[in-house]
Amino acid sequence: MFIKNYQQVNLEPVEEKGAKDVKVRWVISQKDGAPNFAMRIFEIEAGGFTPYHKHEWEHEVFIKDGQGTLVSEGKEFPFKPGDVIFVPPDEHHQFKNTSDEKLEFLCLVPHHK
Repeated sequence: MFIKNYQQVNLEPVEEKGAKDVKVRWVISQKDGAPNFAMRIFEIEAGGFTPYHKHEWEHEVFIKDGQGTLVSEGKEFPFKPGDVIFVPPDEHHQFKNTSDEKLEFLCLVPHHK
């Protein structure tokens, strides 16, 4: 068991193809002894976005700060602070910051093999 402040975890750039101005903090992961899930905090600068992609695992997201749009399968869904988002496995998705402020969200994913 441990307690730490998320801001003490390194903020790393997301360097995947199709990402723009995205950084992530892996606040809880397998290296911390978590056997099932990873907790990540993303920061996306104004005008930035994650890659448009899909994979075999789900995402569970809590919007902390900022506003944006979830792009999925040709549709766009706006979100704001306090919203929760579920992205099912194998569904294309992308998070876009559509505001002039930084977007920050918590994202939980299962460890994938």
